[in-house]
Amino acid sequence: MQIGFIGLGKMGIEMSTRAIHAGHELIGFDKSEQAISEAEKRNIPVAADMETLIASLQKPRVIWMQLPPGKITNETLKTLAGMLDEGDLLIDGGNSDFRDTKASGQYLNEKGLRFMDIGVSGGVAGAKNGCGMLIGGEKEDFERMIPFFEALAAPDAYSYCGGCASGHYAKAIHNGVEYAIMQAYAEGYEMLVSSEIDVDVMGALNAYQNGCSIRSHILGKMVEALEPDVTLNGVEGFVADSGMGRWTVEEATRLRVPTPTISAALQARFRSQQPESPAMQAIAAARGTIGGHPVKRKG
Repeated sequence: MQIGFIGLGKMGIEMSTRAIHAGHELIGFDKSEQAISEAEKRNIPVAADMETLIASLQKPRVIWMQLPPGKITNETLKTLAGMLDEGDLLIDGGNSDFRDTKASGQYLNEKGLRFMDIGVSGGVAGAKNGCGMLIGGEKEDFERMIPFFEALAAPDAYSYCGGCASGHYAKAIHNGVEYAIMQAYAEGYEMLVSSEIDVDVMGALNAYQNGCSIRSHILGKMVEALEPDVTLNGVEGFVADSGMGRWTVEEATRLRVPTPTISAALQARFRSQQPESPAMQAIAAARGTIGGHPVKRKG
């Protein structure tokens, strides 16, 4: 299968490499000189610009974008829309907000272009060794692209999720659930290391992972992160949120679906991003005025 691939960053370069090794005719494009250099080392053909990329593809063309969500993806999509022809297929494999995806699908449909959205899961290791793929769009486009999906995905790890935006929607929910699972494991870890009982923390975690009911891919990754130093000495407790957890909670609020666990996990990440909590400062001060409790002062 012939395909143009825009975005040769950490994920895109590994996905492109898998596609090339599977025998697909892939032509890449990226504005980064470092990404282009890495692609050339892997014998991935790279076009000089998007005009050259599009001219190199047979009609109907297939273009895959693996770009950061938001402004970059949205601007690239609109640029491509002005360069492609009716019947060409544009695929967004990034972590786009499903609400943006719905708008993009409508915009492209009005121009006679086809569109698919794909939530790619598994991180860089998944991109290299076989990822999970949550796929939205027209069923006929999905079926046409199966050979390419099979080249990128782990065995039986790609699935048609429904119409436009369903792939990105399913990925957002996936990440919201992931927030909650990671938070539960983290709280369990803190209980293990905080106890006055002499607990072999790594021993407990390895047992959890190798035969207990709570074993999982995520727990395995946490064990891997703790192996160098179970005390995590020097690791700052700052946890970023990519946006998908927020989108999940926002959508849950709109749908009036209770998500207390996911919401609490998201709030915990927000708290980790504060060098000081104004809310907790206010409570500490209020306890002093309400009950005469001592208030600790800085310095």
